[in-house]
Amino acid sequence: MDLQTTIYLVVGLTFALYIGIAVWARAGSTSEYYAAGGAVHPVLNGMATAADWMSAASFISMAGMIAYMGYGGGLFLMGWTGGYVLLAALLAPYLRKFGKFTVPQFIGDRFYSKTASTVAVVCLLVASLTYIIGQMTGVGVAFSRFLGVSNDMGIYVGMAIVFTYAVFGGMKGITYTQVAQYSVLIFAYVIPAIFISLALTGMPIPQLGLGSDMAGADKSLLATLNQVVTDLGFGQYTTHLPESKLNMFVYTMSLMIGTAGLPHVIMRFFTVPNVAAARSSAGWALVFIAILYTTAPAVGAMARMNLHATINPTVMTGGDVFAADAAIEAEKRPDWMKRWEATGLLKFEDKNGDGRIQYYNEKSKDEAFKAKAEAAGWKGNELTVNNDIIVLANPEIALLPNWVIALVAAGGLAAALSTAAGLLMAISAAISHDLVKGVFKPDISEKGELMAGKIAMALSIVVAGYLGLNPPGFAAGTVALAFGIAASSLFPAIMMGIFSKKMNKEGAMAGMIAGLAFTLFYVFAHKGIFFIKGTEYVDLIGGPNAFFGITPEAIGAIGALFNFAIAFLVDKMTKEPPEHIQHMVEAVRIPRGSKAVDGAH
Repeated sequence: MDLQTTIYLVVGLTFALYIGIAVWARAGSTSEYYAAGGAVHPVLNGMATAADWMSAASFISMAGMIAYMGYGGGLFLMGWTGGYVLLAALLAPYLRKFGKFTVPQFIGDRFYSKTASTVAVVCLLVASLTYIIGQMTGVGVAFSRFLGVSNDMGIYVGMAIVFTYAVFGGMKGITYTQVAQYSVLIFAYVIPAIFISLALTGMPIPQLGLGSDMAGADKSLLATLNQVVTDLGFGQYTTHLPESKLNMFVYTMSLMIGTAGLPHVIMRFFTVPNVAAARSSAGWALVFIAILYTTAPAVGAMARMNLHATINPTVMTGGDVFAADAAIEAEKRPDWMKRWEATGLLKFEDKNGDGRIQYYNEKSKDEAFKAKAEAAGWKGNELTVNNDIIVLANPEIALLPNWVIALVAAGGLAAALSTAAGLLMAISAAISHDLVKGVFKPDISEKGELMAGKIAMALSIVVAGYLGLNPPGFAAGTVALAFGIAASSLFPAIMMGIFSKKMNKEGAMAGMIAGLAFTLFYVFAHKGIFFIKGTEYVDLIGGPNAFFGITPEAIGAIGALFNFAIAFLVDKMTKEPPEHIQHMVEAVRIPRGSKAVDGAH
């Protein structure tokens, strides 16, 4: 069976599975629609949480970022994993005990204000919609390469699939679909890694293969890779820091606390029966997440190695990078490269007209290397490789069987669709439950609220699809901004709501607004918003990364500090919360019993 037919078959079977589960698990009540009836087993909820959490960024992009950033790419592993531990240990059990199944509902009740709930809804929508752009982009990338359709058509198909199981199934349908999606994506990630680790090092466990010697050599994989990348003018793989240490630290913190503030992950802990089950499912989710996250560094390093082996064969055998056969002839480039060129995510331009592909770091600061490259007649790097294709193309680069390549295609789609569904559920609940029922129409019937939820979900899918087709310039290509927005707006409010009984509604609202405004201002200003002054354009912040070299993707942690500072300042200037609110906050932190998830105010 040829590759394209195999891909259609495997992806088609997984889509049929998702739709079949949605039909079986369709929601019949608001409790099932918002919280899956609160009856999901902790192990299954752990798998669903892992699928919800491991988005297209984790499956498609993370190993690619590690492959090109090397040591510096570890910030994504530390930030995202640390954030999940923070969420599971400090936030989820208390929120679950509080008994409300959305973040705006918790904030509205804890800060005794519908206005506070509305502010939280706005923050949630901004973070979730920014995040969902990355998921829809991932869907488009996977579809355009593997199903032979355009990027736009891929997004339309993805919208239709999510619509089928999210609108009708609600959280119940999404939960059980995510269990299936986790199974698909983890097999799709690990199996190719095992094959490639065996081929390169003879070790079947990728995590151990990363530190093992190359097959048939007395040099380790990482030591060989260090030599390869430095020969081509790149920084040493195991030590290179692409950002300043301050920015790396702040970036890691932004990802960490942003993770803990993302509403679609928090909602998962309301689908289990009680607090003990919430803690158990958090532990299981960490185990399931760790399988992929401990494999990612090996996948990134091995993909980088295989890429160089394809393009610069002489380097891989210890030869001189500047020898005549140091790069493959363009007309002999492998089939996988030609297939990815058709997507526009891999581009070749013969700048010096020698008919060969020169792939090296043209921005190297090593003067000796630059002199050798110039003497060899190189006119600049001729191959542009999008980071997002590394995981998806890795099995093709390594010449693995067709069924493995098809499995990776299904896994990439599963990762993007599972997180998109979780985000859409959070958006739908915020609109239908927190705005329609909580603010505008408190007396709405359960049937009416369920219908409002489904309409909100359908509209959210349309908006998500539009943003995927026309991504705003400030958010295109990254989901890190979504973490920064959640970090600067929602995380501080949740933390203060649980651990500070004296924090009042005025302080919480002022903090959320200030944190969100600060982060968005920095992001937009960095991306080129200017005031017109006569005929001149004036940069708002004085140049890129003007705030101590901090990038916009990392500014969320500073925004969170700003949020805390404003919140406590306003709190000191206004009156304390009512006594019953303070007693409620104390009761939530006392580890006794559990409140049922009913969504009641």
